[in-house]
Amino acid sequence: MLKLAKNLKPFAWAILLIFGLLLGQALSDLTLPDLMSRIINVGIQQNGIENVAPAAIRSSEMDRILLFTIDADKVRIEADYLLLDKDKLSSSEYTSYLKAYPGLASAPIYKLNTIGAGEMAQLNAIFANPIMIVSYLEGNSAASLLGSFNLPVGTDPFVALSQLPAVQLDAIRQAANEQLASLPASMKTQSDIAYLSTEYRAVGINVNGMQIGYMIRIGGLMLLLTLVSVSCSIAVGFLAARVAAGFGRDTRRKLFSKVTQYSNSEFDKFSTASLITRSTNDIQQIQLVLVMLLRVVFYAPIMGVGGIIKALGQDVSMSWIVAAAVMAVLSMMLVAFAVAVPKFRSIQRLVDRLNLVTREMLTGMMVVRAFNTQESEQNRFDKANVDLTKTTLFINRVLVFMMPAMMLLMNGVMLAIVWIGAHQVDQGSIQVGNMMAFMQYTIQIIFAFLMVSFVFIMLPRATVSAQRISEVLETEPSINDPAKPLRFGGVQKGVLEFQNVAFRYPGAEAYVLHGISFTALPGQTTAIVGGTGSGKSTLVNLIPRFYDVTEGKILVDGVDIQAVTQHDLRDKIGYIPQKAVLFSGTIESNIAYGKDVPIDGEVKRAAEIAQSIDFITASEKGFQTLVAQDGANLSGGQKQRLNIARALAKRPEVYVFDDSFSAIDFKTDAALRKALKKETGDATVLIVAQRIGTIMNADQIIVLENGRIVGKGTHRELMDGCHVYRELALSQLSKEELLP
Repeated sequence: MLKLAKNLKPFAWAILLIFGLLLGQALSDLTLPDLMSRIINVGIQQNGIENVAPAAIRSSEMDRILLFTIDADKVRIEADYLLLDKDKLSSSEYTSYLKAYPGLASAPIYKLNTIGAGEMAQLNAIFANPIMIVSYLEGNSAASLLGSFNLPVGTDPFVALSQLPAVQLDAIRQAANEQLASLPASMKTQSDIAYLSTEYRAVGINVNGMQIGYMIRIGGLMLLLTLVSVSCSIAVGFLAARVAAGFGRDTRRKLFSKVTQYSNSEFDKFSTASLITRSTNDIQQIQLVLVMLLRVVFYAPIMGVGGIIKALGQDVSMSWIVAAAVMAVLSMMLVAFAVAVPKFRSIQRLVDRLNLVTREMLTGMMVVRAFNTQESEQNRFDKANVDLTKTTLFINRVLVFMMPAMMLLMNGVMLAIVWIGAHQVDQGSIQVGNMMAFMQYTIQIIFAFLMVSFVFIMLPRATVSAQRISEVLETEPSINDPAKPLRFGGVQKGVLEFQNVAFRYPGAEAYVLHGISFTALPGQTTAIVGGTGSGKSTLVNLIPRFYDVTEGKILVDGVDIQAVTQHDLRDKIGYIPQKAVLFSGTIESNIAYGKDVPIDGEVKRAAEIAQSIDFITASEKGFQTLVAQDGANLSGGQKQRLNIARALAKRPEVYVFDDSFSAIDFKTDAALRKALKKETGDATVLIVAQRIGTIMNADQIIVLENGRIVGKGTHRELMDGCHVYRELALSQLSKEELLP
């Protein structure tokens, strides 16, 4: 995968933007449970009152609270609170404050000045215990407190306490603080908020309105964060899809470009079916995993780590539940990984096999039907299909098992959190909102690890696909252009010369050709004949450098073909392969295939010489007649003639006909050879043929046997002096036809 990562360089900006969006999405998702906790704890249970430090309080109540506050804290409170007294306020100020605090009409009120969050936290800590003590004394517990200090029962406890010596009052405050220290913070907060709710009503503050306002504010913030998260998720999905699609497009382009540079040696190494699979299915696998990586690989760790931190912030005592859940997820992931990875490694090979069988069966359908082997081919296909299906089903079953297992795990975790959390809520250790938030954070953590596990399960198949693609991209063509190529020039045009050429296929030990030497001149026709397997097609494949010679040289116009670029070499050659090849398009586009800009009339002229004009004009659309894939709507002879027309339209200096007349009838063959002789009068013509009648009039005939030249000369010379040629000729024609 890392070898292909450089293909992502053009999309660096999009990947960075994806990371930024994922960070925003993760932070939004991690904030939502905390806000939900605040709605439950503060909005519902605390009537929207966020702070223990009162926003406004009657002066009489403040005096009571100050009884249980140390001197340093008293100074801080006096600095942060403003006393509102109707006798000391101007009429305008009084009217303004009266609207906010109607209780000001009956008693002075202390109002909290606007301060920062840090100062508010300090004030909350200062007021926490004094307010609870005051609330306790204002309840039914004052009598027992007065009795314990030998104070007269029935008197105002706060008046009595204010009359005590400072040392005794400090002892009472210290004893009360020691008792309160053992209480959970949430229990103290709830008691203080209950006191403040009563006090706010006494001051005239609309507590219900405060609660509704808080709920709307936090709920609106949750809605906003949800919209941010959804927007980020949509944007990430869009960008990830574009990056993956662009990566696939560029990789396919590079793969195709690399394959077009391959010689026949590389095509012998990679099968056609495998190359097709690598260009399609393998790249699709990488695209799929790339989308998942872009959406998960950055998001999941933030959610996992952030979820753990947030969950521990809600309640540390249940952290073992998170640890157990994470360990369970990792265990399931490792088991699935160990089981599925070997199957992922074999699935691409099975896809290759299925493509191979399908391609062979479809391209050879007429042969299959002619020999009534449909059942045998069906069995071959079924075996390849069933093998792939079994492997795919096995992998899918493993993946399908993961989801119910994860749901069972999550339900078990939620049950454990509710069970343990409920007891802690009952004990006052945590609040309901904290328990709910802890539950959501735990689910987020499990989902984060679940997403990572799915990526790691899918990653092996993508890794195999990436290795297969890299294998193609890293395989350098065995035939390359020279660093400093020569240029064709001089007076010679089309002179082809073999100098002691020998050849063996890559990896083979035996030579296919031995000591091949001959010269083909412009204006002459050189024919190559021989029995099956004598090396005829191999010899002509060396001319356009489909293979490179093992020993010796091939010269064109006196220049070694390995010293020039392949483009310049092939620009001189008109190659007509043994198997006629046509491309989907029109007849005109196929004939003009070898010319960058076809000249008006060139296509028609080439079709006339190749004896194709009759069946072309007989068609309703003429040269615009559509050609099906591989020329399926044309006969073998028509395809061969269009291949010859394509070479003629190019007007090369060297024509190479690799048994290109085999599917043409004798009458058309004679007319075609006559027209070719006239058209190619100044060019070098090299013909590989099985029919002796096709090459009897050649200027030079090369006879091959077992990769060696066993005869060279004209037809009459070879009939007299080459028994191999004579036997081959007599096997096709009578002596009278051969020697008229």
